[in-house]
Amino acid sequence: MSIDALKARLPDYAKDLRLNLGSVLTTSSLKPGQAWGAAIAAAFAARNDDVTRAIVAEAAQHLDAAGLTAAKAAGAIMGMNNVYYRTVHLSGNADFKKLPARLRMNVIGNPGVDKVDFELWSLAASAVNGCGMCIEAHEREVLHKGMSTENIQDAVRIAAVIHAVATVLDAEAALSGQDGSTAVAA
Repeated sequence: MSIDALKARLPDYAKDLRLNLGSVLTTSSLKPGQAWGAAIAAAFAARNDDVTRAIVAEAAQHLDAAGLTAAKAAGAIMGMNNVYYRTVHLSGNADFKKLPARLRMNVIGNPGVDKVDFELWSLAASAVNGCGMCIEAHEREVLHKGMSTENIQDAVRIAAVIHAVATVLDAEAALSGQDGSTAVAA
């Protein structure tokens, strides 16, 4: 599946998403590899099989093997961290906030790519997953490493569009009576 195939599957009521999917990855302040890495991490967070396959396939033209692996790792580790740290953030228990996470996160320290790219990709996944603590932490890191507010906005715009496309495709599959790519058997 390609990006064009995803766009073709979007119904007319989602025309804005079709147009945005065509533009957010190409009209960005980010380098192409940074934009596509953010798209991969967001696709992992959005959890739609077709979106993930299409994004990873197209991203392979813009990222080397290490970049592809690191972008997937950002999506994977944020799948864990966003749940944990969102809970820490939302919990009313002050003691909970003082406890160590005791979760392995070695990939954050050694992602195999430039740390600023990995942090940016982690930010994109965190935006989809809605973890305020993680968004703040990754935003602080990318700003500290020299990225701009516009760069951050572009990564979040990419994440928002990828998530919305996944949502529409899942909803359309449900409405058509199909199992959908992310349906769970009852």
